[in-house]
Amino acid sequence: MRRSQQQLQQIIDAVPVRIWSVEPTGGSFYFNKRYQDHFRSVIADFDALGEPRIDDLLQQLVHPEDAPDVQRTLRNCFETGGGCAMRFRWREKDDVYRWAECRVEPRRDENGTVVEWYGVSLDIDDEVRALEALRERERELSLLVDMVPVHIARMAPSGEPTFFSKRTLESIGVDDVAAWDKPDVSRSAAIIGATVHPEDAPRMREVLSHALATGEPYTIRYRRRRADGEYRWMEGRAEPLRDENGIILQWYAAALDIDDEVRAQQALRERERELSQLVDIVPSLLWRLDSQGEPTFFNKRLINFLGLDVADADKPGMNRLSAIMEAAVHPDDAESLAEALDHSFVTGERFSKQYRLRRADGIYRWMKGSAEPLRDESGRIVQWYGLTHDIDDQLRVEDALRERERSLWQIVETLPAMIDCAAPDGEPVYRNPQLRDFLGYNLEELDGTGKTRLDGTLDAGVHPDDVAGVKENYAHSLSTGEPYARRHRLRRHDGEYRWVETRAAPMRDADGIIVQWNVICLDIDGEVRAEEDLRQAREGLARASQVASLAELSASIAHEVNQPLAAVVANSHACQRWLMAEPPNMERAQRTVERIIRDANSAADVVSRIRALFKQSADRRIHTTLSGVVDEARNLMADEAARRRVRIDMGIDGNLPLVAIDRVQIQQVLINLIRNGIEAMDAVADDRVIEIRVQHMGNAVRTEISDHGPGIEFPERMFEPFFTTKENGMGMGLAICRSIVELHGGRLWAEKNNPRGATLIFTLPIETKAAP
Repeated sequence: MRRSQQQLQQIIDAVPVRIWSVEPTGGSFYFNKRYQDHFRSVIADFDALGEPRIDDLLQQLVHPEDAPDVQRTLRNCFETGGGCAMRFRWREKDDVYRWAECRVEPRRDENGTVVEWYGVSLDIDDEVRALEALRERERELSLLVDMVPVHIARMAPSGEPTFFSKRTLESIGVDDVAAWDKPDVSRSAAIIGATVHPEDAPRMREVLSHALATGEPYTIRYRRRRADGEYRWMEGRAEPLRDENGIILQWYAAALDIDDEVRAQQALRERERELSQLVDIVPSLLWRLDSQGEPTFFNKRLINFLGLDVADADKPGMNRLSAIMEAAVHPDDAESLAEALDHSFVTGERFSKQYRLRRADGIYRWMKGSAEPLRDESGRIVQWYGLTHDIDDQLRVEDALRERERSLWQIVETLPAMIDCAAPDGEPVYRNPQLRDFLGYNLEELDGTGKTRLDGTLDAGVHPDDVAGVKENYAHSLSTGEPYARRHRLRRHDGEYRWVETRAAPMRDADGIIVQWNVICLDIDGEVRAEEDLRQAREGLARASQVASLAELSASIAHEVNQPLAAVVANSHACQRWLMAEPPNMERAQRTVERIIRDANSAADVVSRIRALFKQSADRRIHTTLSGVVDEARNLMADEAARRRVRIDMGIDGNLPLVAIDRVQIQQVLINLIRNGIEAMDAVADDRVIEIRVQHMGNAVRTEISDHGPGIEFPERMFEPFFTTKENGMGMGLAICRSIVELHGGRLWAEKNNPRGATLIFTLPIETKAAP
């Protein structure tokens, strides 16, 4: 028995585990030799301490974080009589903690009473650290699966999905792969039906079925529905995992979101198609050469133009470029074109050249060709891109335009008129030779004089009496853009002033903005002098006609009045004799007096008939506004006013009432009064202005015609017949004017102006009133 006990003790001390035991009554602890060696290596003077207490050992040997749990577990074990297992960190020598596992079990007697407790402690530090490393690795792999920008899945050998990565679940909008479990529908079928685009689902089922049947890996592109409902292109790949016998254990699949790539490729293909169409439809001939200058591409338009493609130009013993040039380039241009191309090939400089190219129908057309080199990152020329533009029509149009311009220029230079062109501000920029010769100086000679070219021209050339009006008209046209027309005197190079007619009109662009003023100046001096001679002849003839008419009228009046007056004289003499008789014959005298009255009445009737001869019937009057009649009279007098350098100013009220007038008679009144005012200012050097004012006053329309002449000396007599202050006047004009105005029920009178001049005023009633 002792030998067996000794052998057992040796076995317990030899086993590579730490063993302890204790009686439930609180007896002493037993530790095998391995335990005791450990105590001695960790606890100083362990043998001198006597029998150790379990609580002291736990406090000194177990990691402080684990000791409370170990004490609590042992206490519970001893109290309940049940076994237990604990894992904790155990202090080794050098104060290094290692993981240990302690298992405690009770030994019971035949009555089930615990008679002794046994404990075994195993060093599991390597196992724990391996498990922790494995869990850390598993966590890292899980993070990697979730973080990698790929959608990862795992399938059973049957193809049923068993795992989706976090990215996959979030993409399709579920929390777990089990969410697709549905009665009577496999998980894979449910997922395909719910997430794969309907147009791609049949292909997906076909590819998956083939892979599951053959065990072959597969790759497929398809559109998958995202959680937000958007379909995105995916590229899925799957491969099987096999055991050592080649049996498929499971499938691993990865899907990459290639939607952006697919769309970019689609856009690139669309862009390539558009560029290809653009190259073919662009209205130019496009071509490409390699780095050695050999043609490699012609666009469709160039092929159609030449009637041949790049490959059609191959010719034995000649490079392709030379063959094309021989076939298509005009012989007169081929050498210079070849030199220009060779220069660009050697230097790498841009190519540009005009030359004639033979069309498929044999017609040569002018072209403008240019080319730029395409270089790689090192600056080496990879190829040349060229563009040839048909400029034949353009060149012909340019030639025609140049010929047209030359012709027009010759017309302007040789036209028998003086022509001037001015900038939008009126500054002259060109004069034809006729105007330069007339003025006697060139346009450039006006520069540097301190004046603008326009002011210099006007001040030096226009007559002093006309320059103010010319400048005013020019300024008005420049500010309003209205055409300009005026007659004035212009100084010729020999100092003589000649009458000219100047007309200017603006030239505008498409937006209506003035870009230039075109001016023509015609020498009308001979015409003006002829008009003046003709006017004077007409005035003399009119005056002679008036005198002759007046003489004839006077003779007629004398003849008509002479008979009754002679009878009056004869009867007067008879009456005198009858009264001087002794005794006076009163009866005879009475009859004679009656005859005298009769003859006097006859003379009065003659005068009345003559007066009626000059009266117009009121039936010829019309209802109109006076403004139109005044405008007509002003227009009729405009030439004479301009000739005499007189300006006519108008001031007419708006909305004048209608008056009943004989339009011709009132027009004669206005012309007579305007002419009198113009003639009254012949001796005035400046301020030659006729002012016409028409206004509504009460029941009448009042018209005033004012001049700045010397005034009137006898205002009370100027309306008498045959009274005149003019050297050649007849004195009938104002008398006739007054008669016409009074015939219309109006009144005509004159007033003196202050400090000089006169105003003739007449009124016309709104209602017709005939003079008695």
